[in-house]
Amino acid sequence: MCSFLCQAQILPVEEQAVVLNTKEGDIKGKLLLPDEGKVWPVVLLIAGSGPTDMDGNSAVGNMKNNSLKFLAEGLAKNGIASLRFDKRGIASSAAAGKEEVKLRFEDYVNDVIGWIDYLAKDRRFTGITVVGHSEGSLIGMLACKDRPKVKGFVSLAGAGRPAYELIEIQVAAQKLPEAMLKEVASINESLKGGKEVTDVPVYLQSLFRASVQPYLISWYKYNPQTIIAALKVSVLIVQGKTDIQVSVEDAELLKKACPAARFLLIDRMNHVLKDCDVTDQQQQLAVYTNPSLPVNTILISSVSSFIKKPK
Repeated sequence: MCSFLCQAQILPVEEQAVVLNTKEGDIKGKLLLPDEGKVWPVVLLIAGSGPTDMDGNSAVGNMKNNSLKFLAEGLAKNGIASLRFDKRGIASSAAAGKEEVKLRFEDYVNDVIGWIDYLAKDRRFTGITVVGHSEGSLIGMLACKDRPKVKGFVSLAGAGRPAYELIEIQVAAQKLPEAMLKEVASINESLKGGKEVTDVPVYLQSLFRASVQPYLISWYKYNPQTIIAALKVSVLIVQGKTDIQVSVEDAELLKKACPAARFLLIDRMNHVLKDCDVTDQQQQLAVYTNPSLPVNTILISSVSSFIKKPK
């Protein structure tokens, strides 16, 4: 594992810039502290997949929604500090990126462990809760292991199935020919066994190009149900009912694997944690790209209550 050093720089308003130094480069984040008090519980927020930054905004399709930024601000109003960060290779942490062929799922997990250890050394924080959004849920689960200062974990729109299953479900939803679906399943079967595939058809290169296969192999090893079942901290599973990316079924699978977890389904909340009455893709897109809409209020109050409740 990489060795980590952290440093902080005061910024205007109530945020501090924080930097996690890794051998590949700096991973940058922001620490948001409540207005009142000198000690607080603290949340580590982990963004989802792809080029999603610390605020929850994605470079793909200019999807600026500020979901994680607003969640952090809502928690601060409830007396809870938070740290959110740009993943390695993304936005302000671009310098810490690795060549695609060298990137592994564990890189993201180790970065979160680095942040947990940083927060654990700060006496202002009375306990750490890890909150993983979407793909960040699995990353967060893995990082919580053997970290005694972590008191709780929140899966926020987290998948309940291994990545290869999700990929096959997404491909099937595109109504592709049966032969193509079988090819995807065959490639996945090889990758699940740790064996790269050299003869990927041209039409599947974007999904299974040679440079991304080592990452997929590293990702496919983990079943969220197995990981969440092994957690020894308090767990809250949160899922929006109008989420078109992660289903209620995924949340139910996680709950079945971890019966002691608290379970919350939120009416009208979509994948970017905002209110949306419908699952129509175009109307959802309007929410994904609107940075002024607030995040769901039940989400903020429920996560706040979970964090403050004695573990």
